Amino acid sequence: MVQAMVTLDEYEDRVLAIVKGVYGLKNKSEAINLVITKFEEDFLEHRLKPKYKKELKKIAKGKFKAFSSVDELRREIENVSA
Repeated sequence: MVQAMVTLDEYEDRVLAIVKGVYGLKNKSEAINLVITKFEEDFLEHRLKPKYKKELKKIAKGKFKAFSSVDELRREIENVSA
């Protein structure tokens, strides 16, 4: 666990106190962790658009062919394009 000394303005301190009270948390450290978790859920995970996530899952389920060498891959490509 990492410990950090954080400097907050009066407004940010009040916001953490409200978060702490609303969610019934024991201390402001838990409130900061909750805010970070909410930020992650709302902002970071949505950076990938749902359409893109669906496309990635579709690609992962796709059919793939393994090649033992680059030459084998090259022969396959040349046969398909010919």
